[in-house]
Amino acid sequence: MNDVHPATQRDGVTPMRWNGWGDPAKAKELPFAVRALLPVLLGRVPKPPVPVKLADVRIADSALTEADLVALRGTLSAERVRTDAESRLRHAGGRSTPDLLRRRRQEQEAPDAVLLPTTHDEVAACLAMAVDLDLAVIPFSGGTSVVGALDPERGTHRAVLSLDLTRLSGLVRIDPVAGEAVLRAGTTGPEAERLLAEHGFELGHYPQSFRYATIGGFAAARSSGQNSAGFGRFETMVVGLRVVTPTGEIELGRSPGTAAGPDLMRLFLGSEGIFGVITEVRLRVHPLPEQRLFESWTFPSFEAGAEGLRLVTQQGGGATVLRLSDEAETSVSLAQIGKIGKAMAKGASAITVYEGANIEERRARVSALLREAGGTSTGESAAEEWLEGRFDGPYLRDSLLDAGVFCETLETATTWSNLHALRDAVTSALKEGFADAGAKSFIMCHVSHVYPTGASLYFTILAGVRGDQLAIWEGVKSRVNDAIIAADGTISHHHAVGRDHAPWLAEEIGETGVRIIAAVKRELDPTGILNPGAVIADPYASTRGS
Repeated sequence: MNDVHPATQRDGVTPMRWNGWGDPAKAKELPFAVRALLPVLLGRVPKPPVPVKLADVRIADSALTEADLVALRGTLSAERVRTDAESRLRHAGGRSTPDLLRRRRQEQEAPDAVLLPTTHDEVAACLAMAVDLDLAVIPFSGGTSVVGALDPERGTHRAVLSLDLTRLSGLVRIDPVAGEAVLRAGTTGPEAERLLAEHGFELGHYPQSFRYATIGGFAAARSSGQNSAGFGRFETMVVGLRVVTPTGEIELGRSPGTAAGPDLMRLFLGSEGIFGVITEVRLRVHPLPEQRLFESWTFPSFEAGAEGLRLVTQQGGGATVLRLSDEAETSVSLAQIGKIGKAMAKGASAITVYEGANIEERRARVSALLREAGGTSTGESAAEEWLEGRFDGPYLRDSLLDAGVFCETLETATTWSNLHALRDAVTSALKEGFADAGAKSFIMCHVSHVYPTGASLYFTILAGVRGDQLAIWEGVKSRVNDAIIAADGTISHHHAVGRDHAPWLAEEIGETGVRIIAAVKRELDPTGILNPGAVIADPYASTRGS
C-alpha cells in the first residue's frame, strides 16, 4: 500500500494522505516557535501513541456477496468497483480531528466497496442498483468533510457503498455573455479555476479545503469561502443544479429569477447527499481580476476590530477578503512566522484584500471606517503572508496531533449585537469542558465571514489532553453545541450538519423544520439508502412498521 492509489489518483491532483490532510510531501514537523510556545500555553503535553501504518489496519471483510459484485460490475466496469482494503480505507470518512484520531487505531470501519462513476447516467444507474440490492450509499468527492458526513454508516441496509464522484469532472459549458458556467460535481476548486481562467473568468470561491474539495461538495455543504466579503457564499453563486435521486432526476434553475413556487434548488444546497446526488452545478462567474491589493491592520481589542468590520459591511463594504483575529490567534500567528519578540503581544489583527475594479477607491472607503473604529494600518506584509499560506492550516493541525496536542476547529455565527456574548459562551464552554477533563486549553477565534446583520466566529482549539482524546472531545463538543444553541448561535455556519451536529438541528430549526426535511427525504429516497444518519438521524421513524 502506498500514498498514490488508483482509487484516489486524478490527473494533476496529488491524493490526500490516508490518515491526514493534503499532500503527503507537505507534511512537516512543528515549527520551532510553535514548539517553544506549547509548554507555555498547555503545560506538559503527553506523548502520543505511534500512528498505525495503513498496511497494519484491520477492517471487516466486505459484506457484499459475489452476486452483489457481479451486479455492480455490470453497472460499472470491474476496475471502477473496488473492494480492496486500501480503497475502502481511503473512503472511510472525512478530515475532522475525530476522523483522524480514529485513523490512528488498528481496528477501523470502512465502506464495503468504492464505486467510481464517470457520468450522470452512471450515477443514476448506481443509485438504482443500490436500491435493488438494499445497499446504503455515501456520496464522496474531496473527502474534506469535518462533521462526520462521510462516515461509512449502513443504517438498516445490508452494506454501504462509497460513491466517489471525482471522475465526474470538467467544464460542461460556459456562457460569457450571461457570466455563467456549468461544472461537473467532481471538479476540484483548482481545476474549476484553471478551466474558467482559460476563458478569462473565475469563480473566486476559496475555502480552506479549496485544493481538494469539489464543486458538488461546495453545493451539498453550503460552503463559504475566504472571498465571501466580495463574492458571497457558494450558494449565492449557484444558479442551477442537476441532481439524481433514487426516485428520479431533476434540473433546476432555468431562469435568473422566478416566482414559480418555492425555490426547490435551496432544498439541495446544504442537503449533504441525503436527498440525491448533485452531478452538475451552474454557477455565476466573473472576469479575472486585473489587480489585487493588500492591507493589514491592528486593533486595541477584538471588540474594536469587530466594530470596524461591522461599519464596513453595513456601509457598503468594498473588500474581497475581510478577516479579524482575536488577541490569542494574533499572538500565535506571530509566533508561527518567527516573531517571538512580539508573540503574546496584546491586540487583535485584521487583513483586507481587494480585487477587481476601483480598488483604490474601495480601499480608501474601507480604511477610513477601520480607522474610525481604532484600527492602525500595518502595511501589506501580514495580509500577503496570510494569502500565501491560507490553505495550509490543516497541515499544522496534523503536526500538532503528531506531537500529542489535541487540535480541532468549530464555527458558528450570530448578529453583531450578540457576537461577543456568543464568543464568550463558546470560549467558556470549551475551557470549562477541558478543565473538567483535567486538560489545559488555549482557544483562538477569528471572524471569517461578514454580513450586514452579523458575522461568523471560527474557533481553533488546542488542548493538552491526557487519556482518550476522542472520548474527551465528544463530551466537550456536546457541551459547546449546547452553549451555542443557548446563546442564539447557529450550530454550523459553513461546515454543515453531517452526523456530528444532527442531534442539535431540531433545536435550531424546530421540530416542524425537521419534519419537512424528513418528508422530502422519504419522498425522494423512500428506502433510505442515501447517507443514513446524516443531517437528521431517522427520517423513517414515523413510517417504519406501518
